[in-house]
Amino acid sequence: MGLSAKDTQLLRETLQGAAVKCSERCLYQSAKWAAELLDALPEPEMDTAVPGAGDDYVHPAFAPNPDPTEAALEARELSRYLLAKSYFDCKEFERCAAVFLPDSMLARLVAPTGNEKAAPKRRGGNGKGKATAAASFSSELPEISQKSLFLALYAKVISGEKRKDEDTEMIMGPQDLGSVVNKELVLVSRFLAKWFAERRGRDSDYPASQGFLEYLYGMVLAKEKNDNIALDYLVESVQLFPWNWGAWLEITNLVSRIEQLNNVAGRLPQNIMSFIFHANAAVNLYQQGPELATSLNDLLAIFPTSSFLLTCKALLCYHSKDLFAAEQEFNNILALHPHRLDALDHYSNILYVLNRRPKLAFLAHLCSSIDKFRPESCVVIGNYYSLLSLHEKAVQYFRRALTLDRSCLSAWTLMGHEYVELKNTHAAIESYRRAVDVNRRDYRAWYGLGQTYEVLEMHAYALWYYKKAAGLRPWDSKMWHAVGSCLQKMGRDRDGIKALKRALLADSYYDTTASSFGSAGTVDRTAQMDPEVLLQIATMYDRLGEEEEAKAYMELCLAQEEGATGPGEGGGAAAGLSESIAIHHDSQGAGAGAGSDGEGEGDEGGAGHEGGTGVTFATSKARMWLAKYAMRAEDYETANRLAMELCQDGVEVEEAKALMREARSRMEMASLMER
Repeated sequence: MGLSAKDTQLLRETLQGAAVKCSERCLYQSAKWAAELLDALPEPEMDTAVPGAGDDYVHPAFAPNPDPTEAALEARELSRYLLAKSYFDCKEFERCAAVFLPDSMLARLVAPTGNEKAAPKRRGGNGKGKATAAASFSSELPEISQKSLFLALYAKVISGEKRKDEDTEMIMGPQDLGSVVNKELVLVSRFLAKWFAERRGRDSDYPASQGFLEYLYGMVLAKEKNDNIALDYLVESVQLFPWNWGAWLEITNLVSRIEQLNNVAGRLPQNIMSFIFHANAAVNLYQQGPELATSLNDLLAIFPTSSFLLTCKALLCYHSKDLFAAEQEFNNILALHPHRLDALDHYSNILYVLNRRPKLAFLAHLCSSIDKFRPESCVVIGNYYSLLSLHEKAVQYFRRALTLDRSCLSAWTLMGHEYVELKNTHAAIESYRRAVDVNRRDYRAWYGLGQTYEVLEMHAYALWYYKKAAGLRPWDSKMWHAVGSCLQKMGRDRDGIKALKRALLADSYYDTTASSFGSAGTVDRTAQMDPEVLLQIATMYDRLGEEEEAKAYMELCLAQEEGATGPGEGGGAAAGLSESIAIHHDSQGAGAGAGSDGEGEGDEGGAGHEGGTGVTFATSKARMWLAKYAMRAEDYETANRLAMELCQDGVEVEEAKALMREARSRMEMASLMER
């Protein structure tokens, strides 16, 4: 995917205009995103002339509004607009809003007359969801430009968010119920409902909308949980002005399933922003595959140094369990953008799981030196203390991250993990629940809730949360293994077997897609399956009285020592790189190095055994079961051989010796009888 020189120049001018327009409206994150994407475009040749450049040339980014009515309004109120924007830049949000919308005017405008009507129905909407009630207004709206109106109403929303944070109690305090709301949302929502109703009237001759007020209304409706109507307004916003990345992010937050993403895609403008949105949303929905990797590579061909696209590629590897490739991608991002803190909390999770203590220490020091009061910095430092098993210190930094930004998803989830390590299950459950409130797609929080309830031996609750996590990550063996183990403890062996077979199938999925991401240092996992899962399946078959099935899976479990696979339904599956790679701190209650690539049982299945696991506790248990089965089947030679191997393994030696003596005695007796 490449662009011609003309298309590249047009894209450059469009991104320049987007950065200016977003900055004028104080949408600083969207302006930064557009400017970073602009910086990633290759520089044009020095001798390339700017089309139409001359003494009177005005760059399109600074050209006046093409709508004459809006241009006249903006020119008339320029002084007041500059005053309002200076207030916003100084974080005096109420003063900013009062420049164009004084409180007395707003009180008069939004005063209900007792004759309320519903918000205007959206064009192309599905009609679902609760419509926001919009009060009738007692007077006409002020005649100001859309740019100034957006700035005033946006300042009101930000002021409400600021007051909401101030009114909220201490993080995880006794009064911190998460019930404090932004009180300005109702006022802004009613104002915008009336504004859109007036402009969509039958005889309306108002100027065309610019897309920013649709974005603001969609954002407010999303905060009020009116998701369907919010999605309609946000889609219209990106159709009118597709270069506001904030609107695309709001759509991403409202899309919870891949089917919903595919449905929304048909309503979006067909341009490069839609392409970027689709790739980013797919990564956030934990999708994998060569198509997604190809899409990101095509975008990187246009923006080769884009930190945002490189981060998407790194997260794609991370969600695909290719931690080594993800680490390399983040190393590349850090080399290209050494002062960028965005998404470094994900990088610290990877370093934690890989037990890269020196690298994590360097990253924590780097983040602290750049900005120690960024939520990402606090999460990185918290992960470092967690790796040192200083869990109280880690909780302190995760709480600091949440004090700075209560919507910091990583901090809520990781703090839940730390509370589990500290045996504070009540606080852990509350942390995970807050993480789910922030983002219901966070499978780590759902999985953490399942683990915590399993520790409390509340298996019905644990199963429900595990199933939620498995629904979000249907091709993650860790999720299905948890579901199967929970069903096993509940005595539902038949269902547990199905879930564990799904876990074996999920492992094979990641093996077949691993090559799509260009990893150069991954472990060869195609010759083995997880012996723990195979042992669990065999044990459940044994409890069901199906000895032949149990025997087949016990033999398959034993074969994993050499890396061989047998027939059975899991014959094409392979074990994961490590039990801990899917979720940071998966092994609740384990030591800090439980998920490292240099220590622990998970590494035994790596390249050190040429594709096999070697002797493990699971294979020894399978060997013991097969030895006893051979005794029952009067196959004493096999029983004797397996018992001798158990003595060499050093597992259940006394029982193995007794079994070996009995097998030899039976063989001698059979030999005497033959004589």
